[in-house]
Amino acid sequence: MATTTTAIGTTRLPDSLCTHTPNCPTASSADREAAHTIAAHPEQGWSLLCNGVLLFDDTGDLLPDGQVIAPHRPLAATA
Repeated sequence: MATTTTAIGTTRLPDSLCTHTPNCPTASSADREAAHTIAAHPEQGWSLLCNGVLLFDDTGDLLPDGQVIAPHRPLAATA
């Protein structure tokens, strides 16, 4: 579980913001992007998923532990 330090001390952050039943995939799951969106900012190009993953419009991800997942766009088909 992550921690954050504020002016009044250290607070433990939840492992997941997911309250869905059944629970959404965790941030470490291969299907992490299937989690529900809890905040969307398409004008800025990102969404926050309930498992703590930041999903970017270029298909890249930023995991809650700081790990970066490179964009994984499908290859363009050639005619």
